[in-house]
Amino acid sequence: MFTDNHFAKFNLADDVSAALKKCKCIAYAETKEELEEMVYGPTHTSRYDVVYPIEGIGSVKEAEVVRCKNGPVVNFMEDYMRRREPNCMVIGDELPTDKPRFKDRFGYEFSKLRQETLDWLSHQQVLLLPFMAGGLTYGSMSLMICPTNAAFFALSLANMQGFVSISDISEPFTPRSIIYVAPPFRHTHFDGKQVVVHNRSKELHEVFSYNLYPGPSAKKGVFSILLDIGEQEGWICCHTSAAMLETPYENEVVFMHEGASGGGKSEMLEDFHREDDDRLLIGTHTITGEKYYMTLGESCSIRPIADDMACAYTKIQDDSGRLRIVDAEDGWFLRMDGVNAYGNNPEYERISIHPSRPLEFFNMDGVPGATCLIWEHVIESNGKPCTNPRVIIPRNMLADIVPSNEPVEVHVRSFGVRMPPSTAKDPNYGVMGMLQVVPASIAWLWRLVSPRGFKNPSIADTNAGSGLKAEGVGSYWPFCTGRKVTQANMLLDQIVASPNTLNVLIPNQHIGAYHVGFMGEWIAREYLARHTGNIRAKHLVPARCPLFGYALDEMKLDGQFIRQTFLRPETQSKLGVEGYDAGAKILTDFFKEQVAQFDCDDLSPLGKQIIDVCLHDGTLDDYLALTPMKLR
Repeated sequence: MFTDNHFAKFNLADDVSAALKKCKCIAYAETKEELEEMVYGPTHTSRYDVVYPIEGIGSVKEAEVVRCKNGPVVNFMEDYMRRREPNCMVIGDELPTDKPRFKDRFGYEFSKLRQETLDWLSHQQVLLLPFMAGGLTYGSMSLMICPTNAAFFALSLANMQGFVSISDISEPFTPRSIIYVAPPFRHTHFDGKQVVVHNRSKELHEVFSYNLYPGPSAKKGVFSILLDIGEQEGWICCHTSAAMLETPYENEVVFMHEGASGGGKSEMLEDFHREDDDRLLIGTHTITGEKYYMTLGESCSIRPIADDMACAYTKIQDDSGRLRIVDAEDGWFLRMDGVNAYGNNPEYERISIHPSRPLEFFNMDGVPGATCLIWEHVIESNGKPCTNPRVIIPRNMLADIVPSNEPVEVHVRSFGVRMPPSTAKDPNYGVMGMLQVVPASIAWLWRLVSPRGFKNPSIADTNAGSGLKAEGVGSYWPFCTGRKVTQANMLLDQIVASPNTLNVLIPNQHIGAYHVGFMGEWIAREYLARHTGNIRAKHLVPARCPLFGYALDEMKLDGQFIRQTFLRPETQSKLGVEGYDAGAKILTDFFKEQVAQFDCDDLSPLGKQIIDVCLHDGTLDDYLALTPMKLR
């Protein structure tokens, strides 16, 4: 007879319950320390191999876990398994979707594989980990089921979504989502490839993870769950970073920065990168080599809010006219590829070397009993350091972070875009000014397209030689399981419902002929913070490219004016009006190509009007007629 006092707390489907009751044993964690110790296997060794018997192949070592002083270090045996497979998502159900369905890709119904997965789990020692998808305060009850020898995977989920003790679960615990982990199926069913199957119903979102790298399932899989739940409940989990800036005059301004991969989300949480003499290098001319500096004594202090995912739950909105958000995570899955020597990132170095409790590291060089250092990345088969080293840092270890149970009003909603160098002789789309102010209609169009842009670290292909590629609706489309038009409508409703949140565009890497890196983002942020998220109408002029809304004719910080060449790139001698217009046409044509797909019967009437303006080369006034702006 099956006896398990904890198991009785869960309200599960009959087939899931039946499979689990057949397991060799079910493990739970009453404390975070217990879960951390499970990572090192039943003998609590200093180096634990995660191995699975594969029929027809033999024993396959998927990963190894090393016990370091500051936490477990997980390394995968294959280079391929050290990063997320971008095409791993398939849909196993029959609900509406624009993503590939399991049956179409693999030629049979997912229900067959689902049963095989449950059968396999029924013969394993498994770990059941309850968690709250989307945060401990506002999230949804969820459950993860994995083999006990993959406890490091469960720990990564607990670190990112928040550990919930089995002792704190009261019955009936009815999961709104379940993540199942079955690593051997990667070899037996999918030719060694990462596959994550999403199986949705109105009551339950199941994620079947057929790999052990946590990126596609413990991280982005939860993102998919939140997008699905939000789609049904009328809210969005935004792909964004967010920060509260406190000015030298003690005003607080909240920034929410979205954008495709490489768009500057992480950088929004960083302070200025200063020169050795403390000056700010605003830009370097790519042809003449001229450098433009400015000095800035005291800058705003930064209080982090979110790193990658923020939920705009319906239940936290109010009548302020501003969007309200909370962090969707309890820990941040941070990539350390830019940290390659001591001193590159003092805060993360301090936290990771002397954490208040053990951290979890991935793709780093861990030695048993030693301290894992975030700048020592595992060497791959090509002899080079892994480009995706990660550490999960809990929110409560970050200095001055805004508590995740405190919704914040967004004063400025920015969208970042990587831009190429652009000159009259070699025109390209990098003609956006340092700060562009846009009405809701144009802000929505940028989120429909979410261009990745110039030399993005995540893509190798280009579009017609321009380097442009759309990441999709809200820049979260790669993780969404539903339809593009549904998310397009929701985004438009969300933006229009927040008229008191200022919408802006911010370029990075280049402004015309100048290389600026992320300095333009930091300058724009500092300027807006000091103006409490407002811009006077008298400083705005219509941009030559309507998709850029308004440009600024003046920007002053600490009595110093930013050059017009950074605010209105057409004034640059090496770009000029003709070069600007040629670059703007590249971008406009790309937008027309991308937004045309949304012009369907299911798109909202306002959305149809906005897309019609875009397709017919409308002016800024045409966009303003549809979504007016409040300007002082």
